Amino acid sequence: MNLSSLLAARTANGQPVRVGLIGAGKFGSMILAQAKHIPGFQIVGIADLDVEKARASLNRTGWTADRYGATSMGDAVQNGTTCITDNAAALFACDAIECIIEATGHPLAGTRHGLAAIEAGKHVIMVNVEADVLCGAVLANRAQQAGVVYSMAYGDQPAAICELVDWVRSCGFELIAAGKGMNFAPPYRYSTPDTVWSYFGWSDEEVAAGDFNPKMYNSFTDGTKAAIEMAAVANATGMDCPDDGLAFHPAGLQDLASVFRPKSEGGQLAKPGLVDIASSREPDGRVVLNNIQYGMFVTFKAPDEYTRACFQQYGLLTDPSGWYGSMWRPFHLIGLETSVSVLSACLRGEATGSSTRWRGDAVATSKGDFGAGDYLDGEGGYKVWAKAIPAQQSHRLNALPIGLAHNIKLKKPIKKDQIVRLDDVEIVDDIDIFALRDAQRAFLDG
Repeated sequence: MNLSSLLAARTANGQPVRVGLIGAGKFGSMILAQAKHIPGFQIVGIADLDVEKARASLNRTGWTADRYGATSMGDAVQNGTTCITDNAAALFACDAIECIIEATGHPLAGTRHGLAAIEAGKHVIMVNVEADVLCGAVLANRAQQAGVVYSMAYGDQPAAICELVDWVRSCGFELIAAGKGMNFAPPYRYSTPDTVWSYFGWSDEEVAAGDFNPKMYNSFTDGTKAAIEMAAVANATGMDCPDDGLAFHPAGLQDLASVFRPKSEGGQLAKPGLVDIASSREPDGRVVLNNIQYGMFVTFKAPDEYTRACFQQYGLLTDPSGWYGSMWRPFHLIGLETSVSVLSACLRGEATGSSTRWRGDAVATSKGDFGAGDYLDGEGGYKVWAKAIPAQQSHRLNALPIGLAHNIKLKKPIKKDQIVRLDDVEIVDDIDIFALRDAQRAFLDG
């Protein structure tokens, strides 16, 4: 890693890395918390529809008012300060900004922001995995054509998984599986915003005292977020989603190499090369010993007897045969680490993971029986959860992506656990995004 020295050299020449941030929520706040500690890393502008929320995020993360009092982007560039706006287009129009961080979490807005930033000649760090799994291959291709970088956000789990996958391949091991830890048990699948807090063990008083978004937390609880992130990893690495969706195999550190190996070798995988989840819960709800709830992992196989022996000699955690090993990272620090992606794009011209193909998809799947005329309510809601399946299968089914499943009307009834198809819904709004999904088919892989 030499990003810090590259940044120091640029800063010494009077050329700081200038960044625009869209979205001042939790992820954006974490980015802001560290940005003020990195010499030569300037947040020129912050765009958020709620300007007061952006100011509150700056105050909460220790920014003094004199650091974000700029009246325009030009003023911010000239004085080394930050401008707050409710108009993301102002960031795209600022020539001095070379990189945009999209951190809204809204799939449609994120896709549009990504396209606009690329068209303006900016690198894009797509924190918004919801947008990435919806149209990432198209965005990555547009960025390549424009000569800019389109990247996942370091600090988030998909980019960290991509880093581990790259390590396996760079070492010459056979990649078997990749994924992340997660607190999940089968009953969680049908959680709603009304029931989600019981899975966290929080009282009504604790919830009322905090600033919690029930749909966001429910997206994690019902497995939707896992499906989105694992499909994004498949698109960035060329790995596969399981044919019937993520299995959420319970596994602790000591069991990763045994569980995430092929069934033919005693494991749980239908084949090598799959993404999946190491659940921190047994199906009956008991906590898994040495679970990696906040971590990411890969499993891999030694290519020959000599390497297998080395695995044993140097203490690698392996399966009983010694052929399959595991590597993991125990944590991820979200926006506190995202500057790595910005600097990698601006100083090296490299992405920290990029969805360059359409390999996996996160498709809307019904939580119950619903009739024609009902409206779906998207990620983390009452009506659907996301299932990670191969993109080829999604294409054959003409499946509705989870990112387009919000406030869309059913024209046919659907049954519990049924994958919703485009033919099941009325397509009236967001025609531009549906058109991008059609364009995504050109990047089908596998």
